Amino acid sequence: MSAGATRDVTQQSKPVRLVIADVDGTLVTHDKVLTPRAIDAVFQMRKAGIQFAVTSGRPPRGMAMLIDPLELNEPLAAFNGGVVIEPDLTTVLGQNFLPASVVRQTVQFILEHKLDAWIYTDLTWYVRDVKAPHVAREQWTVKFEPVVTNDLNSLVERVAKVVGVSDDLDAVQRCEKDVQAALGTTASAARSQPYYLDVTHPKANKGEVVLAMSELLNIPVEEIATIGDMPNDVLMFVKSGVSIAMGNASAEVQKSATYVTTSSEEEGFANAMEQFILKRHAAAR
Repeated sequence: MSAGATRDVTQQSKPVRLVIADVDGTLVTHDKVLTPRAIDAVFQMRKAGIQFAVTSGRPPRGMAMLIDPLELNEPLAAFNGGVVIEPDLTTVLGQNFLPASVVRQTVQFILEHKLDAWIYTDLTWYVRDVKAPHVAREQWTVKFEPVVTNDLNSLVERVAKVVGVSDDLDAVQRCEKDVQAALGTTASAARSQPYYLDVTHPKANKGEVVLAMSELLNIPVEEIATIGDMPNDVLMFVKSGVSIAMGNASAEVQKSATYVTTSSEEEGFANAMEQFILKRHAAAR
């Protein structure tokens, strides 16, 4: 479906009891703004009895700014599910760290493809050069500073995510395919942005987030809706009963979703919640 397209949601009888949203490019705008309409849409869903959770490649602290405005009570799935934590950012419900050998191999692949490499442990973000591309932007996004190190190979304990970074988008795509082929089932590798390749534990992917939230909140996956904009969001699309792609998503991602909304710059999240979730919920009742 084209961006902003609608379907007759009144014909869908299965209720949605939980919405899981990606953050960057979905819930917030390109400038990382959580709009008043997005906030209101979450409150309207909660008023209708629909729960709301967020998932992101961000670390737990990188989602802290969403907790109060949205009055989040549901678990947060950070690192694409690498760490599932309560909104108190203290109570860990589940964690999946990469094996040391996979961390070393991933860093080697990323550097061989001429990408920069970052490492996230459960508490700390490590970079090689604070002036490298996207470091300043990431720091502004997650709201905490990285630690600079020249020895990424020594950082193999409690690693939740390794990131390959480059503005050579073709190189990022090639690296994604090569890492997927090399690591197979030992890791999950997918682009969270065109310039970011996120490598996490095989159970730290957004498909597993849907399953984890289903179990934690006791909601069948058929009654869960998901919304996102990037290839790694397709993993949760296929696990959920309803899926929504953003208008700023690629054609490939859009084809994978039940519905397509407008872009993140055109209130795509709020439009989707109003058109595809709240209308469906009213029809189901």
